[in-house]
Amino acid sequence: MPLRLAFAVGFLALALLAALQPWLRFVLTLALATGLAVLGIMMLLRAGQVSFGHALYVAVGAYTIAFARPQLDDVLLLLAAAVLAAVVAGILVGLFVSRYRDIFFGMLNLAFSMVVYSLLEKLYWLTRGTDGIRVARPRLFGVALEGARYEWALFALALVCVAIAAALVARYLRAPAGEALSALKTRETRLEFAGVSARRVLFQAYVVSAGLAGLGGGITALATLHVTPLLVYWTHSGELVFVAILGGTANVLGPFLGAVVFELVRVHAAAAFPDAWQMILGLVLLGIVLLAARGLVGLLEELGRWWGRRV
Repeated sequence: MPLRLAFAVGFLALALLAALQPWLRFVLTLALATGLAVLGIMMLLRAGQVSFGHALYVAVGAYTIAFARPQLDDVLLLLAAAVLAAVVAGILVGLFVSRYRDIFFGMLNLAFSMVVYSLLEKLYWLTRGTDGIRVARPRLFGVALEGARYEWALFALALVCVAIAAALVARYLRAPAGEALSALKTRETRLEFAGVSARRVLFQAYVVSAGLAGLGGGITALATLHVTPLLVYWTHSGELVFVAILGGTANVLGPFLGAVVFELVRVHAAAAFPDAWQMILGLVLLGIVLLAARGLVGLLEELGRWWGRRV
């Protein structure tokens, strides 16, 4: 199935789910926000690098929303501020971590994220510590929205952000910079001999991935209207990496497919088995990973080829 058609079918399916089950609007909005952050991690995985601290930029985007909300009263301005703050943070950290590879790259990202987590907990006068910060519901294009209207508007905006981000990342991965990113995984020395700076290639991708995570964090803050230091905790970063593996890195559809499946399984497992939902979630996701070595996208591609032979 062509990528554009797959996204169109996916968007229609999500909209139908949100219409049939209103409570799913919130869950699916969070899933799309997670997918944006995972899309950035997928870019780094193309280069053979894993960030175990990318929740840092999710938190930067979310806390930017919380801090900027008293001055800004429009969803689009707040999201722009969240992306800008995450990009600036990505530049500052990326200048350092882009020098390193493999386990050093992953653990340095983890170290930076845990430093920020500690600061968010300790600076109570600024961040309210583990209590977090409440976010007042903003306007959209100057219109005050309440209840279901706000949820629908934010869900639709998240879909638009996903479509734009996925299209731009897909184009980036097909461009020379994206091809160089893939070459960095196995042919970094040849890349340098060809006159292409591997460090610059990784740095550019890192900054883009930080911006995507910041956008996801901003949408999360606008959906929950509450931000806490748990957004940057190491378990959240691990969750993002797991979703990236679950969805697959074959194309830009993977992060969003993985995020939606992850959130739906988690919600239904918690509802059906309140005392053992973590175990159920783990077993279901473990089964998916074992049966689909290339992620859910790879599984869909295999099913598509099988169906094509059948018909």
